[in-house]
Amino acid sequence: AVRPVPGARLRGFDPPAQPWLIGHRGVDLAATDGAPVLSARAGTVLFAGLVGGVPVVSVDHGDGLRSTYQPVTASVAVGDVVHAGQKIGVIANGGHCAVSCLHLGARRGDAYLEPLTALGLMPVLLPLHAENNPVVR
Repeated sequence: AVRPVPGARLRGFDPPAQPWLIGHRGVDLAATDGAPVLSARAGTVLFAGLVGGVPVVSVDHGDGLRSTYQPVTASVAVGDVVHAGQKIGVIANGGHCAVSCLHLGARRGDAYLEPLTALGLMPVLLPLHAENNPVVR
């Protein structure tokens, strides 16, 4: 897996308690306008266009996992096969951050996932409680 932009996490994953409620279904990573955006994993481009006026790229990773990048002006087209680390576009002006950023999302089916973990960009930490962690027992 490859981090799509090198910037720090500005805002974390904060899913809503119910699917119809307001929440933050991804993470925001610091980026500058015009910076290249890389595909986190290999896959096939599912979508490259505007959603509500915001440029978005979505990649299907072939294992039920889909990643979404916004605001990203695409340099790829629907159906293109991309490898991990391949440029898929550039950060566009705008977005929902107070400063320029990349909103990275991940879904499996209808379930939104913490994207850094789901895409293999951050290690999964084992629980500290002994009853849930056979390593600690």
